[in-house]
Amino acid sequence: MIKTFDNKINIVGDDLKLSIKKNSKLSIASSIFSIYGFESLKKELNSIDELKFIFTDPTFIKTDEKTKDTKYFEITSSNRKKAISGSDFEINLKNKLRGRTIAKECKAWIESKVKFKTNKNVNTVQPMTIIDDTSIYSGINEFSSAGFGYKKDNTILGFINKIEDTATTKQYLDTFNNVWNDKNLLKDITDDVVSYINNLYKENSPEFIYYLTLYNIFNEFLEDINEDELANEKTGFKNSVIWNMLYDFQKDAVIGLINKLERYNGCILADSVGLGKTFSALGVIKYYQERNKSVLLLCPKKLGDNWKTFLSNYEDNPLKKDRLNYDVLYHTDILREKGESNGIDLSRINWANYDLIVIDESHNFRNNSARKEKTTRYQKLLQIIQTGVKTKLLMLSATPVNNKFTDLKNQIALAYEGHTNTKDEKLNISTSIDAVLRKAQLTFNNWSKLPEDERTSKTLLNELNKNFDFFKLLDSITMARSRKHIEKYYDMAKIGKFPKRLTPKAKVCDITELNDVMSIEDIYKNLSAFDMSVYSPFSYIFESRLEFYSNLYDNEVNNNSVLKQANRENNLKTLMRINFLKRLESSVDSFRITLNKFSENIQKTIEKIDAFESGDITGKIDDLDGIEDIDTDDEDWLDEEFSIGTKVKINLADMNTTGWKEDLESDLLIAQNILKQMNKITPIYDKKLQVLKSEIEDKLKNPINTINNTPNT
Repeated sequence: MIKTFDNKINIVGDDLKLSIKKNSKLSIASSIFSIYGFESLKKELNSIDELKFIFTDPTFIKTDEKTKDTKYFEITSSNRKKAISGSDFEINLKNKLRGRTIAKECKAWIESKVKFKTNKNVNTVQPMTIIDDTSIYSGINEFSSAGFGYKKDNTILGFINKIEDTATTKQYLDTFNNVWNDKNLLKDITDDVVSYINNLYKENSPEFIYYLTLYNIFNEFLEDINEDELANEKTGFKNSVIWNMLYDFQKDAVIGLINKLERYNGCILADSVGLGKTFSALGVIKYYQERNKSVLLLCPKKLGDNWKTFLSNYEDNPLKKDRLNYDVLYHTDILREKGESNGIDLSRINWANYDLIVIDESHNFRNNSARKEKTTRYQKLLQIIQTGVKTKLLMLSATPVNNKFTDLKNQIALAYEGHTNTKDEKLNISTSIDAVLRKAQLTFNNWSKLPEDERTSKTLLNELNKNFDFFKLLDSITMARSRKHIEKYYDMAKIGKFPKRLTPKAKVCDITELNDVMSIEDIYKNLSAFDMSVYSPFSYIFESRLEFYSNLYDNEVNNNSVLKQANRENNLKTLMRINFLKRLESSVDSFRITLNKFSENIQKTIEKIDAFESGDITGKIDDLDGIEDIDTDDEDWLDEEFSIGTKVKINLADMNTTGWKEDLESDLLIAQNILKQMNKITPIYDKKLQVLKSEIEDKLKNPINTINNTPNT
C-alpha cells in the first residue's frame, strides 16, 4: 500500500505521529537534523526505543587536502551543522527564543536514544525514514519542521511516498543496516552532535556575546585583511614627533590612509577644512620615509612655504627632530622641462622614481580633457605614475567633487594608473569604477530635475543608497570626516572644543569720501568699456593670413572639436575684467598697481607697432605680454584652457596694426583716466582701509578670547 503526501494539504508529520508507536525503532537518512524537527514530534520521539540517523552528506568532517571540491563540502558541511539549531525555513521559530529550552530537551533525548553517523565522502545516500519493519517514507529530505510539513519551504514540485509493505520495508532496512555498519562509509559523530547542541543552551558571558556579535558583523572585512597591507609599527614611526602631536582622530586617519595606500595604491583624504589634513599627511609621509621610500609633495605655489617649513632647520619648525625629507614642487612644475623650482633642476629630475606622491589641493587635477599634440598637466602626472617604480598616490582635498562625479573619477584614475574601466576585485564592487560613478551621476542628474520641494539631500541619499557599490567605492578609497563626526565618535575632552565660527561681518563702504573721485559704479562702467585688445592680437590678423595662424595655434582635442585661439583670447579678456574687479575688491592700491601694469603693457605694444610702422624693426608680437599680475590663485587659471603662456607669435606684417593701435590707444586713455582718479586716494582717504583699521582697533580694545584672564590679542 502506498500513500502520497505533498506537505501542503496532506502533511507527512501528521502521519508520522500516527505511525510512531511506543518502543518503535527508527532508521533515518537525511541531509539535515534540526532541534525544531525534534520539537515537532517530541511526544512521539520520546516514546521510541532507538533512532539511527545518517547524515547523507559529510557533516562534522574535517579534510586535510584543500581542493576546490573539499572547500565546497566544508562550506556546506558548516551550513548543515548550523541547521541543527534551526534550518533556513525555521527562522520564525528561532525568533521565539525557545531554542535554549528545546536544545536542552533534545540533548537529553539524544543521549538516551539516538546514534548519529555521517557519510564520509561524496557517495550518494538516498533520504529515507524507516519505522520498525513495517513502513518506509521516501522523500523526507530534512529532519526539520519544514521537512515534516509544518513550515513552508521552497519546494514547488515534490511528493513524499509512504510504503506499507513488510517485504519492501525489510529490504530497505537491511540495506540501511549494511551501510550503518560499514566503517569505511560512515563515521560516528554522536558526540559531535551532542557537543554542538550543548553549546546552544550553555550560559555565555555578556563579553563573549559582544565579541561574537562583532565577529558576525565584521567577519567579511576580517577575511579581506592582509598583514602586508597593515601599517608596520616596527618602522618606529609611532615614536616620531609628528605622531605624538596628532590627535586620536588624526592618528586613525594616518593608519587608515596607510592601509588604503597599501591595498588600493591610492586614496583621497577629504576631511573638512580645519581637521588637519596637512598633519595627517605628514604622518603618512613619515611612515614611508622610515621605510626608505622617496616622497614627492605637489602643491599650489601659494601653499609651498607651508610644506617647506617642515623640512627646514628653523626654530619655528615643530617637526625639525623628525628630519622629514621630501621634495616640494608645484602643480605647474609638472609641465616644465627646464629651470629650477625649490632648488630642484627640472631638466634633470627623475619623475618616475618616487614611491609616494602627495598632492595637496588634488581637485586641481580633476580635469582630464586630453588634447592632441599637447600634453596636459593631468596626462603628465599620469605618465609619472605609470612609469618607473610602483607609485602610491595620496590626494588631499576638501572638495574632491566640484560639479560632476567625473571629477572624482579622474582623481581615482590617477591612483589606478588610468585603468578604471575594469573591475577591481579588491574594491569588492560588482562592476568597474567608471560604471559605478556613471550610475551615481545619472542618479544625481535625475534628482536635480525634481521639483524644489522634493529636491532634498535626504531624497538624494535615498536614491544613491540603491547604488550600494557607490558607497563601497567611497568607503574603500576615500576618507572624509566632518567636525560633527569627530565630536560624535571621539573624546572631545582630549581634543578640546572646535572654535565657534562667528558670523562674518559684511561692511559696505564707498571707495573714498572725496567728492571728486569716480564711484564704484563709474569704475565698473569704465572697465566694461575696455576692449582689452592687448590680449587679443588674433582678432587683428588679416583675413588672408588667418587660416595660416589658425592651423598653427588652434588646438584639436580628442573628441574632434577645436579650441580656437581666438576664443581662448576672448576667454582671457573676460578673465582679466574679472581680475580688475577682484583687485579693486582687495584694495585701492592693489587695483592701482594692476592698472599701472596694464597701461605699461599697452604702451610697450604701441611702441612695437610704431617701430614697425616706421621701418625700424621687422617685428613679431608675443601674445599675453604682461599678464604677470593676473590672479593665479584663482582655480580657473590653473585649467588648461587658460595656460597659453607666450608661445603664440604673430608677425606684425600680417596684422591690421592701424586698427589695433586705435583700440590700444582707446584702452590706454580709459586706463589713464581711472588711474588719475585712483591716485587721488591716499591712505588717509582710503575709506576701506580706515574702516579696517577701526575694526582692528576695536578688537584690540574688546578681545573675544582670553588666556589665563589675559586678553588674547
